[in-house]
Amino acid sequence: MSTLKEVSIEAIKRLPDDCSSSDIMYELHIVSQVMEGLNDAKEGKVFTTDELLQQVETWGR
Repeated sequence: MSTLKEVSIEAIKRLPDDCSSSDIMYELHIVSQVMEGLNDAKEGKVFTTDELLQQVETWGR
């Protein structure tokens, strides 16, 4: 599995040359969140759809 650094570098390389620093930071944020989610899934830290919907129902209360 690639490291966060490796994936981040590749993501930045795919951005256009005239991208802004905000574009870079956004891309890094997305990469970080995806990597974190993949690690959580690997460790079994997941919810079923029903569990998630139950949690969402409590947000408005």
